[in-house]
Amino acid sequence: MKLLRPIAIAVLLVGIFFYFTTYRSGAFRTVNGPGGKAEITEAASNESLDQEEQNNISVYQKNVRSVVNVTSKAVAYDFFYGLVPQEGQGSGFILDSAGHVLTNYHVIDNARQVEVTLHNRKKYSATVVGTDRAHDLAIIQIKAPDLAAMTLGDSRNLQVGQKVYAIGNPFGLAGTLTSGIVSSIRSVQEPNGVNIDEAIQTDAAINPGNSGGPLLNSHGEVIGINTMIAGNPGIDQSAGIGFAIPINTAKAVLNDLLTLGRVRRPALGVVTLPISPELAEELGLASGSGLLIIRVTPGGAAEHAGLRGGSERAYLGNMPIMVGGDLIVAVDGQPVQDQRDLAQMMNNHRAGDTIKVTVYRGKRKMDVEVTLGESREQV
Repeated sequence: MKLLRPIAIAVLLVGIFFYFTTYRSGAFRTVNGPGGKAEITEAASNESLDQEEQNNISVYQKNVRSVVNVTSKAVAYDFFYGLVPQEGQGSGFILDSAGHVLTNYHVIDNARQVEVTLHNRKKYSATVVGTDRAHDLAIIQIKAPDLAAMTLGDSRNLQVGQKVYAIGNPFGLAGTLTSGIVSSIRSVQEPNGVNIDEAIQTDAAINPGNSGGPLLNSHGEVIGINTMIAGNPGIDQSAGIGFAIPINTAKAVLNDLLTLGRVRRPALGVVTLPISPELAEELGLASGSGLLIIRVTPGGAAEHAGLRGGSERAYLGNMPIMVGGDLIVAVDGQPVQDQRDLAQMMNNHRAGDTIKVTVYRGKRKMDVEVTLGESREQV
């Protein structure tokens, strides 16, 4: 008995030493068999979304049913003048319960057949209602029940940095949402030569198939029509620089497209010369910038409103010009410095609209109400 007591104490001391130096430190663990349970960490099931995530979801759920996939089918001729079918894809969005869909002109250009696929995957044949090549816009129509129309917002006073969302069908992936910010507001030219004044530049991912789809603000209102991307030659995918046509440009021509199938392009009916400070001083003009009216079109809007063209011959270098006419300095209170400024303002109007033109007649400043005429050419 005396011999067993030291042995028991020794075994106890070894056991205590083993527990604190090996088992408790984690160097030795009991491994369960195949039926054992692993210890994992799970997130709480009631974890809530933050405010930004909730708004993203709200914008998407509010609008996704209104975004459609537009498929156009056309034919081209191969080297041997044989017919080769071609198919293109883009996006669009529903304007009203009558089934009118707004998209890009280049999405349906030269198409012999246009098909629209709704969010519920139902397909409908579409007819082309109106086109505006100059603004790269088109309206097509489908006959379908229970259509959800989008809310058109206001593209004026957009701020660089504000949140935007794009919904479309990039690479045919229907109902895709991307987000970003307004990166800039600038004038750009599309590959087909169409100029987009005050285009909305965004870093929201836009890829082939997004053309014609909506660009939305944080309230889920349409502020632009996604149109093109900038990238390296030969690489047809997003580089973080996309452009959208301002929705106000589209709203200005929607009625014409719906009722006439074309746009009654507004015409002021003037031939003008941009004025620099140096030229203004030489001609003795009252303002150092603006557009000097060289000639008014006979029977045009400007002539009917009483605007005056030049009456005295002068020379600009070797080029003869007529001076002494009215000097346009503003339209509807917005300063005008060159023909591009005037063209941008005309883009926000249509034939029949009345605008206020501010001019200098000699040294006298005056406002003239002008009802715009119609022209197939840009002013």
